[in-house]
Amino acid sequence: MPELPEVESCRISIEPHLLNQKINYTIVRNVNLRRPVSKEIIDLKNQFILSIDRRAKYLLIRLTLGWIIIHFGMSGRLILLSEYIPPEKHDHIDIIMQNNILRYTDQRRFGIFLWVNDLSNNVLFNKLGLEPLSDEFNSEYLLKKLYLKKIIKQSIMDNKIVVGIGNIYANEILFSSGILPLRRSQDLNDKEVKSLVSNIKLTLLKAIKHGGTTLRNFLQSNGKPGFFANQLKVYGKFNEPCLSCGTKIIKEKHASRSSYWCPTCQV
Repeated sequence: MPELPEVESCRISIEPHLLNQKINYTIVRNVNLRRPVSKEIIDLKNQFILSIDRRAKYLLIRLTLGWIIIHFGMSGRLILLSEYIPPEKHDHIDIIMQNNILRYTDQRRFGIFLWVNDLSNNVLFNKLGLEPLSDEFNSEYLLKKLYLKKIIKQSIMDNKIVVGIGNIYANEILFSSGILPLRRSQDLNDKEVKSLVSNIKLTLLKAIKHGGTTLRNFLQSNGKPGFFANQLKVYGKFNEPCLSCGTKIIKEKHASRSSYWCPTCQV
């Protein structure tokens, strides 16, 4: 599933090509995504793209009269085409502009393509926590949120606390912070929380710089994979030697998700 760095990488790559472009019309071949494609998107004509933003793992395209909300689900992605190419089986939506085409492809069809007139008080965003790369997300904020009896990995993956951190990045962040993923959140001290916040920001920024992580379905809008997979230190490294100390990496499933850690470097 595309996480925050993948969505932000997508936003950065398509923005120069879409900003201020006029959408002539759309082609919707299959309305049956996780939610039905909004009728306003099916009927969309002659609107300009004013901005391309992101909230959590949602891509937000602001148009003249409203917003398109995109979530990639498990396997969705956007492809930028300079000319029309006949669609393949899983190419569900084309946004036709003057100079190019934005195509949405989604093998599993768990993504969403919704229209809203106004983003304020939208049910999709009302309960979301802070953006991890914002100034408001700091150690003081996180300390106040760690009073629950959750393990720390669950806490940093909780969208009500901080958005956009999925399983891959949670494992990498905790390794960089020297914190065991199964520790109780409320047991972390001030120094550890400061380190955690710092590594959340550093890890996500580094992943964005490398175009995200490609393990299964994610490709960038230019069709190239994300290269942060080459930077992974613990995720998917079960029984391999830790890059820092040589101890073999441990893997354990918790709440249906795999956790990876070094028993020497993480406490």
